[in-house]
Amino acid sequence: MTDLRYPIGKFEWLPPGTAEESVKARERHIDVLAKMPLQMRAAVQGLGAQQLDTPYRPEGWTVRQVVHHVPDSHMNAYIRFKLALTEPEPRIKSYKEAEWAKLPDSTITPIEVSLQLLAALHSRWVDLLQSMQPSDFERPLYHPERGVLTLEHMLAMYAWHSRHHLAHINTLRERMNWNQRAAVQP
Repeated sequence: MTDLRYPIGKFEWLPPGTAEESVKARERHIDVLAKMPLQMRAAVQGLGAQQLDTPYRPEGWTVRQVVHHVPDSHMNAYIRFKLALTEPEPRIKSYKEAEWAKLPDSTITPIEVSLQLLAALHSRWVDLLQSMQPSDFERPLYHPERGVLTLEHMLAMYAWHSRHHLAHINTLRERMNWNQRAAVQP
């Protein structure tokens, strides 16, 4: 049985070995982020309120909370990228994502708001990423729980994060035998 918490496995950072491998990896990761908003929309297409309020695993977040969590997380990521691009090794702030998911906006706000936010955010983020020079991806930031990370590492982590949460929703749909969504796959 697949681990419902990590349906695509846990994130593992394996730095690319060569400059060419780095370029290809960045292109793949940016492509994941570019496609994420449409894939998230497709993943929740046709779901009713009861389905949106179904946890993707026992004691896990609901689909609704996942949809709201992704732009929360990716807004933090976008800001972290901008900080690292404009400051020498900025110390970023972590946040309590599980507590954020319990706040009222994660239960009462229509998911359409977060789907639109995700699309706008990723449009800006992808523009930024595509304009970055290879040396920009080597810029560091300091994460209080993870230590020093490069933007290349962060890019890989958030591409994984996108696929991770899409898999939460898509595997739940499969397990529950809910109507299959549009053919946009992660």
